[in-house]
Amino acid sequence: QQIIPIDIDRWSEQLAAYLQGELGLKKGDRVAIMSPNIMAFPVAMFANIRAGLVQVNVNPLYTPRELQHQLNDADTDTIVIFSGSTPVLAEIIADTPIKNVIVANLGDCGNSALPSPPCDERLSDVVMFTDALAADEKLSFTPVDINGDDLLFLQYTGGTTGLSKGAALTHRNLVANIMQFNAVQLGRIREGEEIVITALPLYHIFALMVNCLTYFSKGGRNVLITNPRDMPGFVAELGNWKFSVITGVNTLFNGLLHTPGFADLDFSGLSLVGGGGTAIQEAISNKWREVTGLHITEGYGLSETSPVVTFNIPGRDEFSATIGVPVPSTDVSLRDDDGNEVAAGEPGELCVKGPQVMGGYWRKEAETADVTTADGYFRTGDVAILTEDGQFKIVDRKKDMILVSGFNVYPNEIEAVVANMDGVLEAACIGIPDDRTDEAVKLFAVKTPDSEVDAEDIIAFCRENLTAYKVPKQIAFIEELPKSPVGKILRRELRD
Repeated sequence: QQIIPIDIDRWSEQLAAYLQGELGLKKGDRVAIMSPNIMAFPVAMFANIRAGLVQVNVNPLYTPRELQHQLNDADTDTIVIFSGSTPVLAEIIADTPIKNVIVANLGDCGNSALPSPPCDERLSDVVMFTDALAADEKLSFTPVDINGDDLLFLQYTGGTTGLSKGAALTHRNLVANIMQFNAVQLGRIREGEEIVITALPLYHIFALMVNCLTYFSKGGRNVLITNPRDMPGFVAELGNWKFSVITGVNTLFNGLLHTPGFADLDFSGLSLVGGGGTAIQEAISNKWREVTGLHITEGYGLSETSPVVTFNIPGRDEFSATIGVPVPSTDVSLRDDDGNEVAAGEPGELCVKGPQVMGGYWRKEAETADVTTADGYFRTGDVAILTEDGQFKIVDRKKDMILVSGFNVYPNEIEAVVANMDGVLEAACIGIPDDRTDEAVKLFAVKTPDSEVDAEDIIAFCRENLTAYKVPKQIAFIEELPKSPVGKILRRELRD
């Protein structure tokens, strides 16, 4: 499915009229969207924007516990939900404020009746998305006055350390980040000509802001990939487009490179490959350039920063190994545990200030204070260094750091080394208790098909490329690494 501005304009006004006239929603009310990348998502999003509503972005793979927490925390009584996710809602709807349920199918707003899972029968009082659109024949949309400080999104964090929190993002935050991202492209975004592959989920702030909002504002066309985990199907869909932009995370790019047929695609129109979410590994970027002609251009951001904080200048001929430089109007400061700035080349927590940074977490003043410095910087929890040429480089998450005999060991470095080994598809590291060194490195590896690599091979390779205290003490081979829906490796599950 593809997002075309003229269609979105018509459909979103129709849905906005329904939300106002039939459901009686007013400016500032929260509306949840729980959907994969289908046409109903952008239609509902722009309807929310037009009506001045606050959108609560929900992962369609959430468990009942996770969904219940988010709906209650956001205090939302309306949800637009993919039919395949309705069984989860049915489990907990009685324990939430939800009163209005709009159910979307795969083929809604499309040119074909794609098969879609049935709506759960326990949800009896629902409205189908297409019926809500059709209702505007007797309803009229009333434009709403919106200012920059009005809330736009409640973007919930991953919840990796407990219950998730809603980053409260305003219209000004998102408009600023659209302008910032456009500025660092140095005029490369061609008005009305870009074809953008959107495989990362729109409920995630990366795809929502970069792919959808930024390129939509320039008249670009988004091609929505509903199930990127079906790599053969994904590659087949790519063959239908002379696409110019694709974004992803390291694991997605790696998966495409290992899918038959990908190398045979037409990459002659490709102008930007944007990576983020997790560190892009040099081995993956080098292979990507061999196949497509372009390196992966890495940026950095978070839900709390709308998301883009830094970005590399596109079109470099070599792998940068950094997250680039701050986007315009953004200050980045590297701080030690006492809040003091560290010297150039020394690791410190990356702290950021700029117009794209959230005002705080939704209804959580204490948690907001915990991540805000005395001089107003947002503390990201990521450790970075400033290189000699003025680029920022993420070392790792503070909580993922492994302490071996007093030395800081960063999993990203070890994983990037092992990624260069023949016979290893993916790898991830965690720290484990050790009587002699306090902690030691344990590495989990996924082999490529027919690989005969063993633990001794990996340890020997690491000894050639890493200082002794960084070499893994234990190696475990597994079928696949646990990942989030976006493709981030979940080290916490490896620890468990």
